[in-house]
Amino acid sequence: MTDKGTYSYRHIWKVAYPILISLVMEQMIGLTDTAFLGRVGEVELGASAIAIVYYMILFMIGFGFSIGAQIIIGRRNGEGNYRDAGKVFWHGLYFVMGLSGVLIAASELFTPALMRFMVSSEAVYGAALSYVRWRLPGMVFAFATAMFRAFYVGTTQTKTLTFNSIVMVTSNILFNWILIFGHFGCPALGITGAAIGSSLAELVSLIFFILYTKVKCDRPKFGLDRAARFEWSELRAMMPVCTWTMIQHTISVSTWFIFFLYIEHLGERALAISNIARGASGMIWVVLQSFSSTCSTLVSNIIGEGRQDKVMALVGRIMKLAYGVVCTMVLAFCLFPNAVARIYTDIPDLVTASAPALMVMACSYLFNVGGQVLFLAVSGTGSTKTAFKLELIALAIYMVYCTTVIGWLKVDVAVCWTAEFVYGGVLLLCSWIYLRSGLWKNRSI
Repeated sequence: MTDKGTYSYRHIWKVAYPILISLVMEQMIGLTDTAFLGRVGEVELGASAIAIVYYMILFMIGFGFSIGAQIIIGRRNGEGNYRDAGKVFWHGLYFVMGLSGVLIAASELFTPALMRFMVSSEAVYGAALSYVRWRLPGMVFAFATAMFRAFYVGTTQTKTLTFNSIVMVTSNILFNWILIFGHFGCPALGITGAAIGSSLAELVSLIFFILYTKVKCDRPKFGLDRAARFEWSELRAMMPVCTWTMIQHTISVSTWFIFFLYIEHLGERALAISNIARGASGMIWVVLQSFSSTCSTLVSNIIGEGRQDKVMALVGRIMKLAYGVVCTMVLAFCLFPNAVARIYTDIPDLVTASAPALMVMACSYLFNVGGQVLFLAVSGTGSTKTAFKLELIALAIYMVYCTTVIGWLKVDVAVCWTAEFVYGGVLLLCSWIYLRSGLWKNRSI
C-alpha cells in the first residue's frame, strides 16, 4: 500500500507477476500444439484453429463461472471472511464438476453434426473432430484447476500459479512430442496426439494444485481442511455474480469461433495464417490478462476493505503498467513478424504470407489493453450483469463488422484482423463511461 491508501506499483506487480508467468506458461500449451502441428501439415494447422477455439467455447462456460467465484472470493478475502471464501471455492468446485459431465456428454452427441454444418473442407472437418473428441475428457481436470486458480488469485496467493504452470507446460510439451510425432514406441497420432497430450497435462496440473494445497496452504484458515457440506443456498447466492461471467465469457469466445469460421471459408491458407496470428496474439494476450485479472482481484479486495474511493486510482496504475509492457511487445512484433511466424511453422511462403496479419493483430492491442483492463475493473466491482451488457454491445458491433468485411466483402486475411480494433475500442469506451458514472459504488455481493 502507499500512503494514499491504494495499492502501489510494487504491490500490483507482486500480484500480477505470478499470474503473468502462469498465463505465459499456459499459453505455451496452445503454442506447443500449434508449433508441432505446423510441422505436420497445413490442414492440421488450420483444423487445430477451429478445434481449439471450439473447445475453448465449452471450456469458457466453466472458466467463466470460476471468474465469478474469484470475484466473490476476493471480496470475502478483503472483508476478512476467510472461511466464507473457502465455502465459495467448494461450492464452485461442486458446480463445475457436474457441469463438465453434462458438457462432455452433450458434445459427444452434437459436435459431429455441428462441425459438419460449419466446416466446408472435408479434411479440416475430420481433423478438427478428432481433436475435439480426445480433448474434451480433459475438461474435468481443466474445470477443477480453474477453481483452484480462482481461489489462489482471489486470495492474492498468486505465487503458486507460477509453479503449477511450469509443471503443466513441461508435461504438455513432453506428451505432445511423444504422441504427435511418435516417440518411445508410441504411434505418431498427429492432431489426435496433441489433444491427448493436452488433456494429460491438465490432469498433471490438477494433481499439483491438490498436493500444493495440502502441503503449503493454510487450509484451516479458509476451511479447506475438509470438504464443505453442499448447500443450495450457498450456490444460489453465488449465481447472480457467476452466471453473468459464465455467459459473458462463453459468448465472447463464441464470436471468436465465428470469426474463424468466416476465415475458413476464405480457404485453408487463410485459416492457417489466422491460426498463426491467433497463436502469436496469445503471447500478448497473456500479458494483458495478467494485468486485467490483477485489476479484477484488487478492485474486489479494495472494495471489500471499504476503500471504494481508491478504485479509480488503482485502475489507473494498473493501466499504466499494462500499456508499458504490452507496447514493447507490439513494437517487437511489428519489427520482426517473420521471426514470430517461424515459431509456428517452417513453411517459407506461409511465414511470408503471415507477416501482414501479425502486424495488424499486434497493433490492435493499443485498444485492447484499455478495453480489457477497464472491463475487468467493472467485473471486479461485482457489476457482472452490467459487464455482460457492455460485452454484448462490443460483440454485436464486432460481429456486424466481421459479417460485412469478412463474410460479405471477403477481404484479405490481414484486413480481417482489423475486427480486433473494433472490439477493443468499443469495449474501452463502454467500460470507461460506466466506471466514471460511479453506478457501481456500494454494490454488495
